[in-house]
Amino acid sequence: MTKSTSLLLATVVAFGMMATTASADIKKGQKGYLKTCKNCHGNGTKGAAMHTQAEWEALFANEGASIIEKHKGTKAETYFTSPGFKGSAQDLRDFLFEYGNDSGNVPSCG
Repeated sequence: MTKSTSLLLATVVAFGMMATTASADIKKGQKGYLKTCKNCHGNGTKGAAMHTQAEWEALFANEGASIIEKHKGTKAETYFTSPGFKGSAQDLRDFLFEYGNDSGNVPSCG
């Protein structure tokens, strides 16, 4: 195998691993959404379509300050101010961003 072929193969494998990692975050976010958000916002398709990708990005900026603020005074406030949210916020953001109403993507289940 030539050096350039080896380099190309290594690059393809690396990109494949990164795609799997990104997908895992989205799947974890979907699971978290179904557990914590579905009761108020409906299934994942409906919930993610509440905002565009840019709006989801803004809501989760600054450690989720805007989305936390939006849930103040609701029954979800406890979750959004908990360590559980801080630990799963990036996965939840990844899921909602991936399926935002301008993404053209639809989650497979929920």
